[in-house]
Amino acid sequence: MSASLSVRVQRSKPFALSAQLDCAAGELLAILGPSGSGKSTLIRLIAGLDHPEAGTIACAGNAWFDSSRGIRLRPEQRRVGYVSQHYGLFPHMSALENVMAGLMQLPNPHRRSHALAWLERVNLKGLENRLPRALSGGQQQRVAVARALARDPQLLLLDEPFAALDRSARESLYAELALLQRDLGIPTVLVTHDLYEAQLLAQRVAILAAGRSLQIGPLRDVMARPVSEEAARVLGISQCFDGEIVSHDVEGGQSAIAAGPHVFQIPLQANRQVGDRVRWMIPPSGVRVRALYREEVLDGPNRVVLKVERCVLLGDEARLEASLPGLAGSISLQLGQRLATELGLAPGVELPAAFRVGSIHVFSEAPGASGILAA
Repeated sequence: MSASLSVRVQRSKPFALSAQLDCAAGELLAILGPSGSGKSTLIRLIAGLDHPEAGTIACAGNAWFDSSRGIRLRPEQRRVGYVSQHYGLFPHMSALENVMAGLMQLPNPHRRSHALAWLERVNLKGLENRLPRALSGGQQQRVAVARALARDPQLLLLDEPFAALDRSARESLYAELALLQRDLGIPTVLVTHDLYEAQLLAQRVAILAAGRSLQIGPLRDVMARPVSEEAARVLGISQCFDGEIVSHDVEGGQSAIAAGPHVFQIPLQANRQVGDRVRWMIPPSGVRVRALYREEVLDGPNRVVLKVERCVLLGDEARLEASLPGLAGSISLQLGQRLATELGLAPGVELPAAFRVGSIHVFSEAPGASGILAA
């Protein structure tokens, strides 16, 4: 029997929601989206704390919700481990009692030993008698995770569980969660607004905006090929530009796009006609400059001369915003600090560069289109 999660839900009130996702056994899927996009609402629908108007929710081969068949299981009938942003611990109960409170399905004599075993597993041995106020934020989060997992769930739901923690506490808990998630082998859905967190923990990401599922796939693929500008904005990508398809080279596997006075070679756009107006982007990783301490000549297509507008040094990295004459908008790129220093980069400096052909991405979805595309 499959232990995967499948969700297809729709709701019109209090705001429109049309979302879909799948999460395989042993996989961690991160839901990314801006505030108000419906991330937490979707998690609550899966947990049974709220209900959609239509659709299906199934886990491990069991239907938890099916509007066409009249199935709507209560939260306690769904084997779900749920950890909210604020942990939901009972303030008057000790760590041990909080975990035991989630074990009502076990005979009373077994609850204590089972809860103690889980507290030890999340590295809280010896702290079982402390009240939540006597625990650090990271320790409270561990209690919440132990309570969620002690129920032997078929699914783990995490609603921004690290948001209230400082960076050092997060880093420690990331590693612990990764190990637990690997050992348990159940689907895990994480709501987060942190790309770094998603990159560390998730095998795939699902992008949600304005209550709609936009795209799902590995983060690297989604970052390189967002389906739309709306999806790109969720990912923090702002360098999007107008263009027009001007030619196709089918044998060479390339098309050409005109953007202002510039013509760039891009991957073949077999579904586009010459003359089609499109929107396109170039990620920071797709902008190439010469190597450090080498007078490398930038050969090949898509050579440009950028004008540096802003240069910020962050540790060993330089983050630049640059402009290109004839192109409305800015181009972001990242360089090593040594290279930026060697090139004397500062506002007003001209920087020879080239756009990698394979990195120029033409959006496949028109603004406002519905549906979901896999990366």
